[in-house]
Amino acid sequence: MANKKLLLSLLSFLFLLALRMAMAKDVMSVRVGVVLDLKSPVGGMAELCMSMALSDFYEENDNYTTRLALSTKGSGDDVVAAAAAALDLIKNEEVQAIIGPQTSAQAKFVIQLGRKAQVPIISFSATSPCLSPSQNPFFIRTAQDDCAQVKAIANIVEAYGWREIVPIYEDTDYDNGLIPYLLDAFQEIDVRVPYRSVIPSSSSTREISKELNKLKEKSHTRIFLVHMTASLGSRLFVQANNAGMMKEGYGWIITAGLSSLLDPMGSKVMYSMQGISVNHHFLVSLKKFDNFKRRLKRNLTSSKPNNKSTGLNLFGLWAYDTVWALAMAVEKAGIVHSKFLKQNASESNIDLAALGISEMGPTLRNTIQITKFQGLSGNFHLVKGQLEPSAFEIINIIGKSERVIGYWTPHRGLSQELNDTSEMARPILKAKLLKQPIWPGDTTNQPTKLRIGVPVRRGFLEFLKVEWHPSTDKPAISGFSHDVFLAVLDALPFPLPYEFVPFFVNKDRTYNKLLYQIKLKKYDAVVGDTTIVANRSTYVDFTLPYSESGVSMVVLMKDNERNNFWIFLKPLSLDLWLATSAAFVFTGLVIWVLEHRVNGEFRGPPEQQIGTIFWFSFSALVFAHREKVVNNWSRFVMIIWFFVVLILTQSYAASLTSMLTVQRLQPTFVDVKEIKKRGYFVGYQQDSFVKELLTEQLNFHESKLKAYITPEEYHEALSKERVAAIFDEIPYIKLFLAKYCSKYTMVGPTYKTDGFGFAFAQGSPLVPYISRAILNVTEDKDKFGGIEEKYFSSKTHDCEDQRATISSHSPSLGLYSFGGLFIITAVASTSSLLVYLFKFLHSHWPALRTCNTHESSFWCKLLAMAKHFDQKDPSSLGIERSKSRVHTLASPNVIEPSPGIDHRENYSCAPL
Repeated sequence: MANKKLLLSLLSFLFLLALRMAMAKDVMSVRVGVVLDLKSPVGGMAELCMSMALSDFYEENDNYTTRLALSTKGSGDDVVAAAAAALDLIKNEEVQAIIGPQTSAQAKFVIQLGRKAQVPIISFSATSPCLSPSQNPFFIRTAQDDCAQVKAIANIVEAYGWREIVPIYEDTDYDNGLIPYLLDAFQEIDVRVPYRSVIPSSSSTREISKELNKLKEKSHTRIFLVHMTASLGSRLFVQANNAGMMKEGYGWIITAGLSSLLDPMGSKVMYSMQGISVNHHFLVSLKKFDNFKRRLKRNLTSSKPNNKSTGLNLFGLWAYDTVWALAMAVEKAGIVHSKFLKQNASESNIDLAALGISEMGPTLRNTIQITKFQGLSGNFHLVKGQLEPSAFEIINIIGKSERVIGYWTPHRGLSQELNDTSEMARPILKAKLLKQPIWPGDTTNQPTKLRIGVPVRRGFLEFLKVEWHPSTDKPAISGFSHDVFLAVLDALPFPLPYEFVPFFVNKDRTYNKLLYQIKLKKYDAVVGDTTIVANRSTYVDFTLPYSESGVSMVVLMKDNERNNFWIFLKPLSLDLWLATSAAFVFTGLVIWVLEHRVNGEFRGPPEQQIGTIFWFSFSALVFAHREKVVNNWSRFVMIIWFFVVLILTQSYAASLTSMLTVQRLQPTFVDVKEIKKRGYFVGYQQDSFVKELLTEQLNFHESKLKAYITPEEYHEALSKERVAAIFDEIPYIKLFLAKYCSKYTMVGPTYKTDGFGFAFAQGSPLVPYISRAILNVTEDKDKFGGIEEKYFSSKTHDCEDQRATISSHSPSLGLYSFGGLFIITAVASTSSLLVYLFKFLHSHWPALRTCNTHESSFWCKLLAMAKHFDQKDPSSLGIERSKSRVHTLASPNVIEPSPGIDHRENYSCAPL
């Protein structure tokens, strides 16, 4: 029985063996080369993951007629060793594809070998943009190009409002390939890269420390972007921590390549790291992923018992999916008995000319490129020869702990949740789209918080006032400049964290020294009533001004008119006095001519008639004349003249009353030259650049200058005439006059300055943004006007009403204002006189013919006309008789002429 059982067992074994051999005839083994640095964390993990991928794939697809046979060769980190390994695999083992090599520098040469032999070179770790699958037809990248993360990094930088960033990268093809794309992305969002720190791979710890200290001392920028391999990155972060660059005020961003390798780093390295990293996000089944990690851990434990960490990294997952994709492509391409077409026969293993050409290489390449499946790292889908970009996780690294604070996708940009479909998930670049990270120094304050110096002084607190809370002992800032700055920050397209640092201004700590603190890197900016001047711009950059500009002088106003001995002459100007006097004389003369022949009150001795002319014209000024006019032309002239006199007298009275009752102020000085000529003292604001203006431009001797601080000191110095004038900037003068506008005024020329501005470090990228925001704020009348109203307008309105009475010119009335009146009275008087003389000549023309002597005819006629004019007009007898009867009633002793007797002849023959 025992023999029978043994025989049956032997027959069964032979049958199964024959069956397996029969089945093996239908399975085709396809040789695939693998070139890796097996001593590195990436290479060691990739080898294990590829082995597990083969086992998992053919366990799941045991019906496939092809099997991948991996032939692995170690290359280290040497480019030549990698090229030699690839050449040996292609020439001697005639592999149908090569997975690897590991680094971008190694792949650069191996790709050319694959191109010559038409063997697909499939890399899951050579992510440098310098290697382009579109330019190398037999290069396939089963990983995401490093450029895929560039937009995500740029959006993070823009979201936090960082305007400067310093990249720190390794001097290799892998690192150098990404930097141009990063620079272009930063340029699109107007972020400056003032410095690039390039560290060679062979740098010692001392050299790394030296470079970090250079960044710390010479660069204003505190935001750093690290893109390098894990071996160099681990040493960099340890030295950065030792240099004090992992404390508050610094910010670090880590690219996806380095952040994918954080787990293999030691605890000392991890505790030295703090910042934000960008990492690939995989849309895979959590159950499937966890199962793989458990099996991987078991394999690591069995092969390396002392290794307590799985060491899984992104590249291991991509290596796993690469084997799956290649196995699927080989089966789909139907590779059977594929051969290499030999070019030249050679026994040398490294003879490039002897490389053959793969028959199935192009078919396998094309099949891999169209292969799609759900891999361990996510959706496997190649676009233009490389893995399609997917989502990124934004991770906050805090020592050994990590926290996802947001996501980035090509379509929606930043968001706190990957599947967030709200409006907040749209690509609006605001820091609130990410969860609050913990920055270096274990703080939630952004590393770019500006240290802003603010001046603390005693005077003009309306512009900037610093107080301290008694309980917290922290400064509380207020004032016009402070509120304008806050309004400007609200107008910025990005957040700008800040803190105010008081700077006490005194005789030794001037505004110039305050601004120089920016150059010394003690402050990042200065906010206050800082004037933009040329010498300050040599060590700081100013924004556009937000206030009025210019320097002028303020002087005391005095009222001397009411104490003037000749004030009664002030209401009328000299030319008006002369014109009025001439009009009086002319009008009196015209009335005398019109009344002389018909009115006895205008007759008599010559001296009496001259007196009558002047008396009548000037007495009419107050309507006190006693002479009566009887000629109608005289009455016409007098009507016009009374109208002129009424307006003149009323205007004179009103002007004189105003001078005697209304206060009219005059500036004590209006010319700088007069002040210098008389050697008077002038004042200026202490710690102001105005002192240089007075000594250098206006040539005042320094001994004639006096410094003051507060508006009250200005008032005391001017009122007690310690100084003739105060020179200061127009905003300060306006604020001073708002308090003392009834006593002082601003006079003289305005000396050009650029007004108040905010100061930043030279070359600061914030200056154009702040300047544009200042324009938006100052052009907004409601916003900017509200700030001005809060601090200045309540007093300024009252001052403007009082300034209406202030005049630096003579208040006298001028001739031009009454020119129309004088023209009217002159025309009326002249026309009446001409009409009267025409009638007189016409009626007495026959009497002028008695002069026959030719030589003396003119004088004879003139003498005859004068004799006739001096005679009483016979037609006025009736008027005289009436006048005589009136006198008889008043004076009985006067004998009345007998009635019926004609006395006209006596009147007509009256002697001249």
